Order: sequence, then structure tokens, then C-alpha cells
Amino acid sequence: MRTMLRALGETSITAGLILMLFCAYLLWGTGVYTEREQERLQRELTVAEDGKPDTKQPRTIVPGSAVAVLRIPKLGPGYKYAVVEGVGTEDLKKGPGHYPGSAMPGQVGNFALAGHRTTYSAPFNKIDNLDRNDEIIVEAREARYTYWVTAHDVVHPTAIDEFAPVPGKPDARPARAFITLSTCHPEYSAAQRYIVHGVLKSIEPREE
Repeated sequence: MRTMLRALGETSITAGLILMLFCAYLLWGTGVYTEREQERLQRELTVAEDGKPDTKQPRTIVPGSAVAVLRIPKLGPGYKYAVVEGVGTEDLKKGPGHYPGSAMPGQVGNFALAGHRTTYSAPFNKIDNLDRNDEIIVEAREARYTYWVTAHDVVHPTAIDEFAPVPGKPDARPARAFITLSTCHPEYSAAQRYIVHGVLKSIEPREE
């Protein structure tokens, strides 16, 4: 009996260690992949020689390519993520993803994004800390767009009205440029979606 209990205890400890290592990989190890992909995506938006945005390249957005750089000052000076075109499983491993078919940065309509909250660098982990009028900055090749946060919401995962051209009003015709950030809610669960909405406040065209 003692031998059996000892063996069971050793097996439990081993299983616990394996589980801890797996959790550590999900929380931190996946970030290594994201960081590598972020470096590649951000290079797509810059000129190798001087690091300035390349405004001369044609703006052709294909699945998996870089759309723009996202900055949220409230979340720290180092908060900087290249946004990838697409919101599929593989896309969101690379960083925040742009919903295909939604507006592009600065365009009238809804620039809709999704991002992980707990794994793959968790770019949207702290978006619930944003307050009304906090800035969300989108740096595209042609201009720097500054949005202000207007509202938060928690919705069912199947809700799609939040991503309409006018968020929450699928039958309305947009007259302004909006931004929507979405992530899983609560943390470590996909039971709901946490939503942050914003509206475009300023545009700073880039110099040629």
C-alpha cells in the first residue's frame, strides 16, 4: 500500500509539474512567437534604411499582411503592435487582427480589431483599463489617426452588431470614423467578449 501511495504521489507531482510548464508556455512562451512575427510585420510598414514609414509603396492589404501600427498611450510608452489583416486563429497569434471588410484606418465606418487577452503577448489584456477620452493611436503609411475612447461593453461571442459600420446600429449609414477593440471576457475564458469603442478625433498626414 505504501508503495502504491508513493507511486501515486510521484505521478501526481509529475503531472502537476507538466501542467505548470504547459501553463507557463501558454502565458509566456507563446509571446516569443508573437514578438518574432511583430518584428516582421512592423518591418513591412517601414523603410529599412531610416525606419520611416514607406508612403511610396502601394497600399495593398492581403490576408496576413501588416495594416498599421497600434499604440495606446494609457497602456504604457512601450505599447506598440502591428495590426495584421485577418482575425483567424493563426492571424491573432501574430498580434491584433483587423476584421476583413471593416473600414481601414481613418476611413468612415468601423475599423474593427480583435486581439488575445491572455496568450500570444496578450495585446488586449488591459483594454478594460481605458477610460473615456483616452487615446487610441493608429499609425498607417499615409497618416497618424487618433481615436478617443467613447464606450465599453460586454457582449455574447456571437454578437455582431458591435462590428457594424456604426457600432451597435447595423442598419445605420456611417458618417464618422469609428474604432472597435474586442477580446475575450473574462480572462482565461471565451464566454463573452469585452468591447471598447472609439471615434476618430484627429488626422496627421505624413510628410512625403
